[in-house]
Amino acid sequence: MSTKRQYWMLVISAALILAVTMGIRNALGLFVSPLNTSSGLGIVTISFALAVGQFVWGAAQPIFGALADRAGSVRIIAFGAVLLALGLAVTPFMHSSLGLIFFLGVVTAAGAGGGSFSILIGAAAQRLPAERRAFASGFINAGGSFGQFIFAPLAQVLISAFGWVTALLSLAASALLTIPMALPLRDKHSGAATVHTGGISLSEQTLLAFKDRSYWCLHAGFFTCGFHIAFLVTHLPGEVALCGLPASVSAASLAIIGLANIAGSLGVGWLAQTYRMKYLLVWVYGIRAVAITFYLMAPHTAFTFYVFAGVLGLSWLATVPPTAGLVGKLFGARYLATLFGLTLLSHQIGGFFGAWLGGIAIAESGSYEWMWYADIALAALAALVNLPIREVPPKLAAAAA
Repeated sequence: MSTKRQYWMLVISAALILAVTMGIRNALGLFVSPLNTSSGLGIVTISFALAVGQFVWGAAQPIFGALADRAGSVRIIAFGAVLLALGLAVTPFMHSSLGLIFFLGVVTAAGAGGGSFSILIGAAAQRLPAERRAFASGFINAGGSFGQFIFAPLAQVLISAFGWVTALLSLAASALLTIPMALPLRDKHSGAATVHTGGISLSEQTLLAFKDRSYWCLHAGFFTCGFHIAFLVTHLPGEVALCGLPASVSAASLAIIGLANIAGSLGVGWLAQTYRMKYLLVWVYGIRAVAITFYLMAPHTAFTFYVFAGVLGLSWLATVPPTAGLVGKLFGARYLATLFGLTLLSHQIGGFFGAWLGGIAIAESGSYEWMWYADIALAALAALVNLPIREVPPKLAAAAA
């Protein structure tokens, strides 16, 4: 099999897995209202369960990433698929806060984390030469956006046609499709330059990373990214409802975000091969701040939501390729699944607050206004915090490599 064909089999397989896991996760906001009506648990409790899910999804990634670095990616992806299917299948039958938090917030989220960015991008980075990693990361990331484009309207159609319980069970069955999709990740392909950090352990490399200022800047920016995304995927349907618009506008907006981010992810991945990645991050976060500002100033019609979704989608997860690329550039590919997984933990700590505080805001004030202001401020800060990043490997990391 040619090296070019091996390359495309690898990145397409990883992109399809991410399409399923991210597509399912980002469609869960559509179930908030029917779940609240059925269970009577209240919007704050359901938001908290989804907020816990944001944190657990992030916490699972460095753990699964470390396991994948040692035992291989396929086993972790298969284990995650089973957890994701189980959590989704049991969630409709939970009528207590603790049960909902455990199955929706812990089991489902951990399962999605087993087939997500750190494992998939880490697996690709170890099998590809350095010059191909940035575009591969963008392509894999675009798979997650494509999944959102497919699963958001699909979930809404299933909810409308068959009810939310059947829709959630259908998503559970879809999660199991990632197991056969993982087969091309079984073996390291010949012709790929696998970069290992010679003579350094995972704990030593992790300690080295946490002593580096640039690594902390990536964490800070990613925290903001998680805050934005979790708030929107959880509460955009609620914002649409507040404006007196039908649920179809929510599903269409989420789908547009996913579609636009395919272009954003591929574009940023391609640009990262030529331009400095920290400046790409500055532009991505800056675009978010401007997009939210214009949204607040515009009339809240369906057309406004579609335009807002399109512009925001260009930056949605376009932060992933340059962030993963910078981690690999600073510390090498050997432990990328773990080190990038730790930045995703910071991303999801932000996600926890975005989902949870959105629920509190709407319960206390009946509006998301202050959440939008927080989004703008955090996006501007994220743009600034990426400027001091040193886009060269630290001396100790270069010597170890």
